[in-house]
Amino acid sequence: MEGLMQGKTVLLTGGTNGIGLVTARELARMGAQVTIVGRNLQKCRAVVEAIDAETGSPVEFICADLSTLAGIKHTASSYVRSHPKLNVLVNNAGGVFLKRRITADGFEMTFALNHLNYFLLTNLLIDLLKVSAPARVVNVASGLHRGATLDFDNLQGEQNYAGFRAYGQSKLANILFTYELARRLEKSGVTVNAVHPGYVNTGLSLNNGFFFRVFAKLSARLFGRKPEMGALTSIYLASSPEVEGVTGKYFSDCKPEDSSIESYDKTTAERLWRTSLELIGKAG
Repeated sequence: MEGLMQGKTVLLTGGTNGIGLVTARELARMGAQVTIVGRNLQKCRAVVEAIDAETGSPVEFICADLSTLAGIKHTASSYVRSHPKLNVLVNNAGGVFLKRRITADGFEMTFALNHLNYFLLTNLLIDLLKVSAPARVVNVASGLHRGATLDFDNLQGEQNYAGFRAYGQSKLANILFTYELARRLEKSGVTVNAVHPGYVNTGLSLNNGFFFRVFAKLSARLFGRKPEMGALTSIYLASSPEVEGVTGKYFSDCKPEDSSIESYDKTTAERLWRTSLELIGKAG
């Protein structure tokens, strides 16, 4: 696999732990010029140094809070300013929040970090992706989108909030966004696919208080996949010649499979796109 990504550029969000870190490391090992995005400066520095030491491939980082519009815009502008091309964008950053939190822009945290982040960052980088074609967008979603629906009257849990329901809704939004973007980018040379990494032992839900943190760690150790396993499909979609030109699909264990019935609703996808633009415009 070494040399498979030689000459390719990759921007990967949420790259300081879990499947994001593994994905960044393995793509760097394949020869890609990788830039990770993380919100903790010390962790970013430690990760890029560790990957460099292990793979011999220098990795760059951008420090930004992707739950905020300012952080997303900073990430896009920083990358564009210093890189003439972008071959692969991996939208991986996300979180689970059991209690309703509000971002600096006034959005509910789960919706902002898990959906608006993907939506805005990709759209800000879309011109660079097009001129770099063939290029790929990989959106890390979740099997927990199954059973979720988008309630546009309660999209951000304004009326009632449940953490895992909000998470499932945000992951459904990831897949709706993936399919809609794939339709809009048809014949552009840019492919867009979504990933279900499985239940992975990461720090995704460890920011929800002591008792839940203990439960989450124990559950993940007993039942969760190692990050190396969870990252395989993201790595595959970012690098494999087998999926060159494949777009608008949902992958699990490196194979395409059907997502939920709700995720294929074009009317919902178009409405989510319009709503996301409106929200970003009002806040920005």
